[in-house]
Amino acid sequence: MMESRHAQRKNEHLSLAAKYYDQVHQHHYFDQVRLIHDSLPEMTTDDVDLHVELADNLEIENPFYIEAMTGGSDQALKINRQLAQLAHKHHLAMATGSLSIINKDPQAFSSFEVIREENPDGIIFANLSASASLDQAQAAISLLKANALELHINAAQELIMPEGDRDFNWLDNIQFLVNELDIPVIVKEVGFGMSKTTIAKLQTHDVHLINVSGRGGTNFAAIENRRNHNINFASLLNWGQTTPESLLEAHSIRRGKTEIIASGGITSPLDVIKAGVLGARAVGVAGYFLNILQREGYDALDQTLEEWQVIVKRSLALLGCTSFTELSRVEYVLGTDLLSYARQRHLR
Repeated sequence: MMESRHAQRKNEHLSLAAKYYDQVHQHHYFDQVRLIHDSLPEMTTDDVDLHVELADNLEIENPFYIEAMTGGSDQALKINRQLAQLAHKHHLAMATGSLSIINKDPQAFSSFEVIREENPDGIIFANLSASASLDQAQAAISLLKANALELHINAAQELIMPEGDRDFNWLDNIQFLVNELDIPVIVKEVGFGMSKTTIAKLQTHDVHLINVSGRGGTNFAAIENRRNHNINFASLLNWGQTTPESLLEAHSIRRGKTEIIASGGITSPLDVIKAGVLGARAVGVAGYFLNILQREGYDALDQTLEEWQVIVKRSLALLGCTSFTELSRVEYVLGTDLLSYARQRHLR
């Protein structure tokens, strides 16, 4: 059966993400963060507990997880099956790609259902646009038996996308969904980062889980610009804040009940640790894991996930931390560019 136009767009996203992967990762923004070594950790690796509590009734077994990637096509079904199998094996939370497609294409259901089929007891985050209705949110949650819902905010992507939305009045709907749904809601950027102003707006609208998802990973400006054959948005290819910049923005405001999640440009276990030092409660990884799966295969990603779990745990011990949340007390210094950003933004 021929795939729908919506499914073809999902396949284009996968193909272009792979095409631009090396170009996007020429800059590694977490290199601007250096951690201060303590030669006397005074603990053992057995003292480390990797569990992280993100919200009431939402605890993940590892501080990093498989972030939202894809769904809605036959190719996405295969990828989601493999990712879900690995999430189950390694006890990792997993976020889905956007489920908005299921409201337009009935053929898309199976590419998402497979995630819960392969990971029946794991932590799964459903993913929808911030403009989703309550019925759409409840349907997505029901389909996956989801433990949390990610609402993505992606104004820059939509503006460049030829068929994208042009209405970005999201805050009231986000607040409505947060208060009406009975599972935690995470508001997530898609790789353009967040400012302290954005985070403060979300806080005043009852959002307590925020994924700042900064520039440095999958570049949806580049992907959508490649798909746009009418207008060239090349001037926006470097739009937004990097993930370290976004974490510094978040760190500068009163957090209260708010928990910050990081994603965007995470390519090593040390990046996970550095994100924690800058205040992230958990860390999502999408492009790096997808790239390994597509280029090297299932077994290579399986080995990578196992290694990351070991290295994250031992790195915590090296820094004298018994949990991921204790990383916020670790000393660090910033590189010239990131320090300049922080000073100009009055973040430190």
